[in-house]
Amino acid sequence: MGRPGTVAEAILQKRPLRSKRQEALLALLLVAGELRARFNAHFAAGEGLTHQQYNVLRILRGAGPSGLPTLDIGERMIERTPGVTRLVDRLIAKKLVQRERSAEDRRQVWCSLSARGRQLLARYDDEVDALEDEAFGCLGNAELQQLIELANKVRNHQP
Repeated sequence: MGRPGTVAEAILQKRPLRSKRQEALLALLLVAGELRARFNAHFAAGEGLTHQQYNVLRILRGAGPSGLPTLDIGERMIERTPGVTRLVDRLIAKKLVQRERSAEDRRQVWCSLSARGRQLLARYDDEVDALEDEAFGCLGNAELQQLIELANKVRNHQP
């Protein structure tokens, strides 16, 4: 038997769902969970990274050679976590990130990608592109744009 096609089938719901809003919420949570699991499995199999660690590396690459203060990394993360310092510590232990105190403000700690971190991300780029193609290959460009706009509309509507 193939994959369940509807939300109700995926969660083995026999009774009708309470509302279209509930179905939409469950659909988003199901697809996010599925994609997160797929990405987590891929990263764990390679370098033993979590999706959150990969996100930190991606954020630091985007920041450029100067890097970012630890607190700024947390604000840019897709999944907010109170343990950004622990994430960075693990990446430092893997020699993917380096950290140094600010000369102007000793309380501030700046993080940047190491050469090894840049190399790892460069290796992952094609693999991540393939995962994205696999995940969204069923949608055309117009549908992708509509999905993005609808997701942004819901996200921006939150209090």
